[in-house]
Amino acid sequence: MLAACAAMAFTAVPAEAQYRQKIGNNLSQCASGSGPAIRVTLMGVKSSSGTMRVQYYRGIKAEWLKKGKWLKRVEAPARAGSMTFCLPVDSAGNYAVAVRHDINRNGKTDLREDGGGMSNNPSINIWNLGKPSYKKTAFAVGSDVKSITINMKYW
Repeated sequence: MLAACAAMAFTAVPAEAQYRQKIGNNLSQCASGSGPAIRVTLMGVKSSSGTMRVQYYRGIKAEWLKKGKWLKRVEAPARAGSMTFCLPVDSAGNYAVAVRHDINRNGKTDLREDGGGMSNNPSINIWNLGKPSYKKTAFAVGSDVKSITINMKYW
């Protein structure tokens, strides 16, 4: 019994290990029956300059848009028009997606140049600084692939 407990202690995943996983954009993980996953289609990408960053959070107040609390992230070169990403999730639940188009690739959000968007396409403006409530962005993911469309916004 003691040996079993010791083995479990060494295989437990640290709480912080569940966050900040950078993954590739493997669209085959969003094929029918491959879930749970989130297929994100971005519409209205302004230009092919820069990098697109698509990441998801648990759809709860304690984690939505909190620094370091994103679960998985895909980064890819921007392509004007539309783009599709696949975000596999570890289990069914409520999630929310945030997207940023870093046009000049400086790693910062430049309100005059960069663009962004969020799941459920909430209103984003200078007054809420692009941070709507998790209640406006969260959605349920079941055991299959959930498809969402995000309309990009540029300031």
